[in-house]
Amino acid sequence: MKTALADRYTVGGEVGSGGMAIVYLAEDLKHRRKVALKVLRPELTAELGSDRFLREIELAASLTHPHILPLHDSGEANGFLYYVMPFVEGESLRDRLVRERQLPIDEALQITREVADALDYAHSENVVHRDIKPENIMVFRGHAMVMDFGIGKALHAAGAEHLTQTGVAVGTPAYMSPEQAAGDRELDGRSDLYSLGCVLYEMLAGEQPFTGPTAQAIIAGHITEEAPSIVSKRGTVPDAIDQVLRKALAKTPADRFSTGTQFAEALAPAVTKPVPHVSATAAARPQPADKSIAVLPFANMSADPENEYFSDGITEEIINALTQLPDLHVAARTSAFSFKGKSEDLRTVGEKLNVSTVLEGSVRKVGNRLRITAQLVNVCDGYHLWSERYDREMDDVFAIQDEIATAIADRLKVTVVGDADDPLVRPPTDNLDAYDRYLKGRFFLYQRVGASFQNALECFERARVLDPEFALAHAGLADAYGLIGFYGLRPPKDAMSKARAEALRALELDATLAEAHNALGFVHLVYDWDWSAGKREIQTALELNPKYVQARLWYAFLYLLMVEGDFDAAVAEGWRAHDLDPLASYPKGMLGLILTVAGQYDTAIEQIKAAICIEPNSFLAYRCLGLAYSWQGRYQEAVAALERTAELSGRHQWAVGELLAAYAAWGKSAEAKALYDELLVRSGREYVQNGILSIGEAWLGSLDAAFQLLDRAFDERDTTLVVLKVWPGYEPFRKDPRFDELLTRLNLK
Repeated sequence: MKTALADRYTVGGEVGSGGMAIVYLAEDLKHRRKVALKVLRPELTAELGSDRFLREIELAASLTHPHILPLHDSGEANGFLYYVMPFVEGESLRDRLVRERQLPIDEALQITREVADALDYAHSENVVHRDIKPENIMVFRGHAMVMDFGIGKALHAAGAEHLTQTGVAVGTPAYMSPEQAAGDRELDGRSDLYSLGCVLYEMLAGEQPFTGPTAQAIIAGHITEEAPSIVSKRGTVPDAIDQVLRKALAKTPADRFSTGTQFAEALAPAVTKPVPHVSATAAARPQPADKSIAVLPFANMSADPENEYFSDGITEEIINALTQLPDLHVAARTSAFSFKGKSEDLRTVGEKLNVSTVLEGSVRKVGNRLRITAQLVNVCDGYHLWSERYDREMDDVFAIQDEIATAIADRLKVTVVGDADDPLVRPPTDNLDAYDRYLKGRFFLYQRVGASFQNALECFERARVLDPEFALAHAGLADAYGLIGFYGLRPPKDAMSKARAEALRALELDATLAEAHNALGFVHLVYDWDWSAGKREIQTALELNPKYVQARLWYAFLYLLMVEGDFDAAVAEGWRAHDLDPLASYPKGMLGLILTVAGQYDTAIEQIKAAICIEPNSFLAYRCLGLAYSWQGRYQEAVAALERTAELSGRHQWAVGELLAAYAAWGKSAEAKALYDELLVRSGREYVQNGILSIGEAWLGSLDAAFQLLDRAFDERDTTLVVLKVWPGYEPFRKDPRFDELLTRLNLK
C-alpha cells in the first residue's frame, strides 16, 4: 500500500487503530502538510468492496464547517480502502476523559454545543454520522472538531448486511440510539443527537449512561431503561441540564430535540461564560405533501375509562373515511396510534408521520349523549385550520363522522369522488348498540393476545344478534374465529368452519367488504390449503383496499408457502405492508419473519428488533426473533428470545413447542424433554395441536410417533401444518420419505 501511494504521500508509522481502521501519520507531498491516513482493516475491505464505499464517502468531502474535520482524499491502493484527514495536534475527547474522567461543566457544555452545531449543519446536508462518541471528537485549541464524518454512512450503505460477519458494527453500543440498536434501516439526525446526549452525560458524570458486562446488555439498556439522573451522579450539575439530558436521551426519536440547533440552544441558559456559536442551516427534511393528514387517537373524556374503545373506534372510522379521498395522503392507523397517550408537540408529530396537518380531538360519552370535539392543525405553524364541537345524541354518530371528514376535505381542497351529496361515512348498521359492540370487538382484536380473542368474539356475536344484517359484525366474527383456530385456542374444524360461514355471510350482505374477502382468503390459506382460492380472495381484498396491511401480509405469506415458493415476491409484499404502516410493531415483526424464511437473516433481525423497540412486550415480535435465531443456528440467542415469548404469551403452545425445538437443536435434551412433558400434561386438560406435539416427539428421537401425530394433525386440519415446508421446528422430519408424502397431501409439493 505504501508503495502504491508513494507518489502522493510519505507514509510514516502507525499512530492509532480502532475497530474499523488503522491510522498512519503521513505527509501530503503536493501540499506539504501532515495528514492522518486511515486504512480500513483488510477483512472489512474484503466485505465492502470499493465502488459503493468510495461513492458514498464523497458526501463527507462536501462538508465544510468549523467544527467538522474535513476529508481531504479517499481511494483504493493495492486492494486497501483509505481516506485522508488533517492531522490535528490536539487530543481526542476520549484521551481527555481517560486523563480527567469528568470535565468542568462549562467546558462539557461548550463541546456539546459545538458538536451539536456541526451535526445540525451535516444533517441539513442529509448526512448522518452514525457513530458519535468521544473517540470521534477532537479537542483542538479549546474547541471541538468531529471527525470521520460520513464514514458510518458509507459503511452502512456499502454493506451493512455484512458488517456483523466481520465483527464490525456501524455505531458503538455505549452511544447507540435505541432505533440504531434495534436495527432501523434509515436513521435521521435525532439518532446522532441521542449519541451526543450520551457523550455529554459521560463528560459530566465520568461514566456512560448505560453500562453492562456485554454489548448486548448495554444495548438492552438503551432500548428499555431510563438513564440515571445526572444530578444523582454529580450534584453540582444544574437541574436545567438534567432536563436537557432527559430530552436528548428519550427512547422515542419524536420526544428528542429535532435539530442540533435546538439541542445547543437548550444548553445556552446553563452556560456561565460566553461560548462561540456558529449558526448552521436548519436540518433538511423530506417535505410532506400539502394534502396530507394524520388522525391522532381521539382522547376519551368519558367518566368511564372503558369507553376508550369508543373513542378509538371514532378515530378509526374517520381515518377510513378520509382514505377514500384519492388526493389525500392519510397516515396509517397504527402509526398514528403510536402517539396515543403522549403529549407530543404537533410539529414533531408532523415530522415523524411526514404530514402537513394533524386532526386531534376528544370524545365524551354519557348515556346516549355525545360531545365530540375536533380540530385540524397546520403542523408547520400550529395554526388551527378548522375546529368544531358537536353536542349530539348517539343517533348522530355517523353524521358527525361524515361532517368531520367532509369539513377536512373542504378545508384541504381535496377532490371528493362521486356525487358531492354522497356521504363519506355510510352507516354500516341502523342499530347503534350493535355498532358499539362492533367497535369494542375490534378494540379487543387489535390486542392479539389469548383472552382478547374471546372478548372480541363475544362482542362481535352480540353485534350480530342485535343486527343480523350488519356485514362488518360478520366479518369481525370471521376474523376472530379464524385467529382463534389459527392460534390453536380451539380445534380448527370448529373454529375455521365458523370463520368461513361468517365470511361468506358478510359477503352476501356486502360483496365490496375487503375485511370479509381477506377473512375468507385466510381460511383458504391456513385451513383449506387451497392456494389459488386464497390468492384470489386476498387479491380482491387488496383491490378493494390497497392500504390493507393485514391482507398485504397474508399475501406475502401466500407467496412463501405456495408450491413455487416465490421468496422475492413475498419480501416485496412484506416491505409494502411495512411501508404502509412504518411506525407499527406488528408489520415490522412480520416483515422480519418473511425475511427470515427468505434467508435474509441480518435484515430480518434488524426489523424484528425495531419492532421490539416500538412494542417491548410484544410476544409476537419476540417469537419472530427466536425463530430468526433458530433458522441461523444461533440457539442460545433463540432460547433467550423464545423464553421471553413464552413468558409474554402466557406459555402459548407455539412458544413452548418452538422453545423445545431450539433447546433440542442446541443439544439440551433434558430441557427439551421437560417442555414436552409440559405439553403432554396440558393436552389432558386443554386443546394442544398435534402438529406441536409431533415436533416434540421428532426432536426427542421418536419419528414414528411423530408421524402418527402428523397424520392426526392432517385429519383435523391442524393450522400448524401450513408452514410444514419451511418451519425450522419440522427439520427432523425432512429426510424421511414420509415427509414428501405429507407435503403432497397438503398441496405443498
